[in-house]
Amino acid sequence: MAGDLAWILISAMLVNNFTLTLFLGLCSFFGVTSQIGTALRLGLANLFVLVLTAISAWFLNRFILDAAPFLRIISFIIVIASTVQVVEMAIKKASPVLFRALGIYLPLITTNCAILALAIFQTNRGYGFWQGLAFAVGAGLGLTLALTLMASIRVRVDRSSVPSVARGLGIVLIIASSLSLAFMGFAGLGSSS
Repeated sequence: MAGDLAWILISAMLVNNFTLTLFLGLCSFFGVTSQIGTALRLGLANLFVLVLTAISAWFLNRFILDAAPFLRIISFIIVIASTVQVVEMAIKKASPVLFRALGIYLPLITTNCAILALAIFQTNRGYGFWQGLAFAVGAGLGLTLALTLMASIRVRVDRSSVPSVARGLGIVLIIASSLSLAFMGFAGLGSSS
């Protein structure tokens, strides 16, 4: 059981990274990675929302949606929107500076397809409570890792002399594709066992 949970966590974080392998949540990946601190905090906010979504999806699947499976997607969207609203209010109250730094990307967590994908993947794979929790933590850590890596590289590139033709979105796309190729190298991880 513990080995399965560890594998689900590692798989969601590295092998099937939502951002760099499955290309989910790219809006914030490109929009909020100009500063390391902001990227890290948004990643942690996403991790929190992912964990709450996984718990809520498990509860809905186990106790409510068996009677009304046609309400599954709508229920997930309502849970995600409510959770993001709570997180937004908490960050605004606790750290107004971070709230301003995250800008439009904080409420856009609601429309982040990675959050909805987590609930759907969890449901389709038949994960129980602990498996869903490990999946959410792994996905959130993977998202945070991707955001932080991208921000770290972008900060370093901003201090370097980059040819003018590659500045801006061009260099960001080159960095993203290089990171994606590196993470796809994890695809064979655990295949021999």
